[in-house]
Amino acid sequence: MKDSKKSLKLFIVLSRAYKVVNEQVNGYIQKTGLNPTEFAVLELLYHKGPQPLQQIGGKILLASGSITYVVDKLEKKELLKRVACPEDRRITHAAITPAGIELIERIFPEHEQNIHSLIDVLSEEEIDSATNTLRKLGLSVKDLS
Repeated sequence: MKDSKKSLKLFIVLSRAYKVVNEQVNGYIQKTGLNPTEFAVLELLYHKGPQPLQQIGGKILLASGSITYVVDKLEKKELLKRVACPEDRRITHAAITPAGIELIERIFPEHEQNIHSLIDVLSEEEIDSATNTLRKLGLSVKDLS
């Protein structure tokens, strides 16, 4: 049987690492004039295309009640628009606008570079190992719920 103290230590180290990395990433995002949630929505729409409003929260790990607020803010900034689904009028999609595309294309390369500079302390092998290990952990916990 595995030592429960090691599991607890891993949890603490993982939580602290996530916190400090996330603070750095969010600090950069906020300098762009977006909050992290707005950035996540625009990044999703940029890379995956129009999305049903009802599914955005699950894809960026945000409560569905908050999505309407975030979409409203981005729509006021003219970075996204609501589009009725032609097949089902009950469904509304969010789509990135040309202004949203321009913003993401301007800020995403630096965002990607910032993340790279934070992770660059790890070797390629360590990155691959951490990615596989954390994926395995995440999937096993997801299976429990």
